[in-house]
Amino acid sequence: MSFLFGNRSSKTFKPKKNIPEGSHQYELLKHAEATLGSGNLRMAVMLPDGEDLNEWVAVNTVDFFNQINMLYGTITDFCTEESCPVMSAGPKYEYHWADGTNIKKPIKCSAPKYIDYLMTWVQDQLDDETLFPSKIGVPFPKNFMSVAKTILKRLFRVYAHIYHQHFDSVMQLQEEAHLNTSFKHFIFFVQEFNLIDRKELAPLQELIEKLTTKDR
Repeated sequence: MSFLFGNRSSKTFKPKKNIPEGSHQYELLKHAEATLGSGNLRMAVMLPDGEDLNEWVAVNTVDFFNQINMLYGTITDFCTEESCPVMSAGPKYEYHWADGTNIKKPIKCSAPKYIDYLMTWVQDQLDDETLFPSKIGVPFPKNFMSVAKTILKRLFRVYAHIYHQHFDSVMQLQEEAHLNTSFKHFIFFVQEFNLIDRKELAPLQELIEKLTTKDR
């Protein structure tokens, strides 16, 4: 949520994805911001009464893209070809990039390259009106939920990389409260709707348990 970051000008990694003002999705985003402001993240992620699950997932997916965009934007100076020659989340987890269309066979690449591929790919999905319709009355496609799950699974990897490889930089920049709140919100959301397989969350399992046990 934008309110997490105040009004200071944050460098985003990719252009921010805006939800058109006046649209129903914009109203949903405002509802999410208001409930988040109450501080109860478990409540904030629940599907509002009478709302469509696809639309709720769509609005929140756009919002998480924007949050991660800002968080990664703050540490791009530290995430370089030299410092991060592979895209990893600690010594046990390494990610290779493939999008199934332009790059079919997974390629090993540096973290900044991987995250650039990833965020560009997510942006392309969010901009696709057949996948993420912004106009009222336009139905979501049948494969929407599986696409949303893939997006969220990949966005998780950016959080995992930041926590494992760049947390010192995050602390130097005094961004850890933003990062923790954003990640906690993300985890509560994916848990609420069962959007990411548990094995995919393994790189941050200890942190997830720590952040979520307080709120059971």
